[in-house]
Amino acid sequence: MVGARLAILAGGISSRMKKPAEPDVKVDKSLVEDANFKAKSMIGVGEGGRPFLDYLLYNAKQAGYADILIVIGEKDDSIRGYYGKEDRDNDFYGLRISYAVQRIPQGKGKPIGTADALFQGLNSRRDWRGTKFTVCNSDNLYSVNALKLMTEHDHKNAMIDYDRDALEFERSRIERFAVTSKDDDGFLVDILEKPSASQIESMKGKNGFVGVSMNIFEFQYDMIYPFLEKVPFDPVRNEKELPAAVKMMVDAHPKSIFAYPLSEHVPDLTSKSDIPPVKEYLEEHFANLTF
Repeated sequence: MVGARLAILAGGISSRMKKPAEPDVKVDKSLVEDANFKAKSMIGVGEGGRPFLDYLLYNAKQAGYADILIVIGEKDDSIRGYYGKEDRDNDFYGLRISYAVQRIPQGKGKPIGTADALFQGLNSRRDWRGTKFTVCNSDNLYSVNALKLMTEHDHKNAMIDYDRDALEFERSRIERFAVTSKDDDGFLVDILEKPSASQIESMKGKNGFVGVSMNIFEFQYDMIYPFLEKVPFDPVRNEKELPAAVKMMVDAHPKSIFAYPLSEHVPDLTSKSDIPPVKEYLEEHFANLTF
């Protein structure tokens, strides 16, 4: 099947989603059950209980992707149970879906981060070696435009650099997002997690633009792979994070990731309190989806 390649990271344990919603947020009982027992991306926030991941796959198909790798958790079978249990050549509305299970290392109680998830995923798709692929989260709904940008460029690697002021979240939440630093030519220099107010101010670009990463990149398989393998554990979170591997790569290969600025909202399904606004967004933008 001809088409772009997309890796979707869905192997986390969703610890924040398991917590109760804010006291003033009302969530349907059935969706609370989904949130407690399924992967975040499988919560039935869409029309007729359609899972969130359907909408990301729909946008991916519209953007020209065909070969989809979903990295799933070893303790959750909700994704494979819905889309089909075959590990290869599982056709879902014209998408070839394969799976990689993010195994939990011995002595650890949970998956060890997004860099490890992608590393394990790429190990399952050695046929992608020598090619480019896009990677993104399963709990964010990236637009067709954003997904297309990751395939329609001439750079070695790329990322979407979201305008911080266009994201429709509360300010305290936005302030926790990773901020990007670029050189004068638009290439990524640094990704700073949980920046201070002074650090954010120093990273402002032209016209006051502050770019943040929502974890959507396009990589050359052979360029990112060694950094996924050797990225260290974060000293606070005790996980191997994808932004840390990206930082290692741009340090070793300057001007290797072009940052495309984009001003639009990205629906996010991190906690139960996100369920009502995500439902509202889907009702407004995806009425009568036939996918």
